[in-house]
Amino acid sequence: MTAAHIPVHVPLVTKPMGIWQSLQAARRNLLSIIPAIATKQPMVSGRTGKRWHMVMDPGAIRQMLLENLDNYPKSVVTKNLLRPAIGDSLFIAEGAHWRWQRRTAAPVFSHRNVQNLAPIMAEAAERSCDRIAAAGPRAVDMAEDMVRTTFDVISEVTFSGDGTFDGQAVHRSIDAYIAEAGKISLFDILGFPDWVPRPGRMMTGKATAQMKQVADEAVEARRERGAKGVPDLLDLLLAGEDPETKRQMNTAELRDNLLTFIVAGHETTALTLAWSLYLCAFDQQVQDRARVEAQSVLKDRSATGEDVANLPFIRMIADEALRLYPPAAMISRTAQADDTLCGRDVRAGDTVIIPIYALHRNELLWEDANAFRPERFADRKSIERYAYLPFGDGPRICIGASFALQEAVIILATLLSRFRFTPVEGRDPDPVMILTLRPEGGVWLQADPV
Repeated sequence: MTAAHIPVHVPLVTKPMGIWQSLQAARRNLLSIIPAIATKQPMVSGRTGKRWHMVMDPGAIRQMLLENLDNYPKSVVTKNLLRPAIGDSLFIAEGAHWRWQRRTAAPVFSHRNVQNLAPIMAEAAERSCDRIAAAGPRAVDMAEDMVRTTFDVISEVTFSGDGTFDGQAVHRSIDAYIAEAGKISLFDILGFPDWVPRPGRMMTGKATAQMKQVADEAVEARRERGAKGVPDLLDLLLAGEDPETKRQMNTAELRDNLLTFIVAGHETTALTLAWSLYLCAFDQQVQDRARVEAQSVLKDRSATGEDVANLPFIRMIADEALRLYPPAAMISRTAQADDTLCGRDVRAGDTVIIPIYALHRNELLWEDANAFRPERFADRKSIERYAYLPFGDGPRICIGASFALQEAVIILATLLSRFRFTPVEGRDPDPVMILTLRPEGGVWLQADPV
């Protein structure tokens, strides 16, 4: 397959890098430190200040995420990056503290609750269509519009638009934190402990504190007011309790989890949609097939929760976008005790990385690994379980996966049924990861009504 038939991708490194080179590369694009051989081998090991291993073998990944989970907690680097902004929320917590939060939050994302939120997703899709139509015959940055669309959803889902919470301000604060403090530090690569100050995080401390104060006030106001009408995410979390201990989340725990859901719950879906639209513009035959499916089901209305099961090809497009451009494109763990992965020794303290971007493009696992082929998901049983991890797996699989997929299919089907998207010459997005895999430069597409 020629380069012209391959969508944009990250050029992986072919030569070993020292500490300084690794730091510079990681601060520009975390994926650029992945060696190219990671797409051809089951495991790659090295040393950059400390020992590390990259694992692409599904059996070894299963061992890390399921069978020997407690030996591979989230890495010190991950916690150092995120704890100042989202505390010990569900995303970061370990052991008993993670388990009770997970038990408390799980009912919030039940199938029934997620289905009840579908009308909010459909309304946000309609507003996106209105904005695109109003822009007229010119290019639109669909990445920016998808962030706005999914933020509309999470704002309504989280706080029912009750005006007690400035969600936009909170999102701007977290985004600024990720842009500066979230960039990997030389101290992180060298394995310095968390109490050693990181300059970037010190500079953003005031904004983070203000953001948490705003969220705390919103939680307390709702606690006093109580739920009204259909319960939103905050109502459900306030009412939630650990089924074993009956413990409920305090204000700080509620706030940290809400901030996590607000950012993770809209940016990852926005990225999935932006990359899906880029890929549909890249391959017009795929887009045509998707449009036929969407129009046959929707006629001239927006998609609903009930429609999702009848839009299998559009779901395949989202799945393939998540394979080629997984929002969480790299996860790292710190080994707590000696272990063996792929017949190779892993020592206590080693950093063990699952480079999901490389796993999803590994030639041992995927035919034409860099090609855009949604039909590879027509038979999901043919895909090895731990070869495809857009939402992680094991007990720590993303709690909002069904929410994100329903939202992606509803919005994508609605847009494709109304518009034909074509690429803008010379404006291809650049896949860059700091904490999530974003299309740097935007996804600029011409959108013409059909």
